[in-house]
Amino acid sequence: MNDFDQNEQSILDAFEAGTLTPVADGADTRARHQSYAEAAFRKDARINIRLPSKDLRSLQKRALAEGIPYQTLVASILHKYVEGRLHE
Repeated sequence: MNDFDQNEQSILDAFEAGTLTPVADGADTRARHQSYAEAAFRKDARINIRLPSKDLRSLQKRALAEGIPYQTLVASILHKYVEGRLHE
């Protein structure tokens, strides 16, 4: 079952019917937004931290359960914290 609102469903219907047409500046818009995404995910700084071995093992276990490297998990936690989106 789809949970699309009316606007999303009309877009999906047009896509499936093959009636969508590209916008005039689509390539420029796509390139601009791609550069935004690349800048947002650029990893250009390195940190070193010390933490208890028990905490590191716990992080590694959680990352393994998520199927991601533990460094990626730590970076995600820090990013969510500074964005104010980390909730217990």
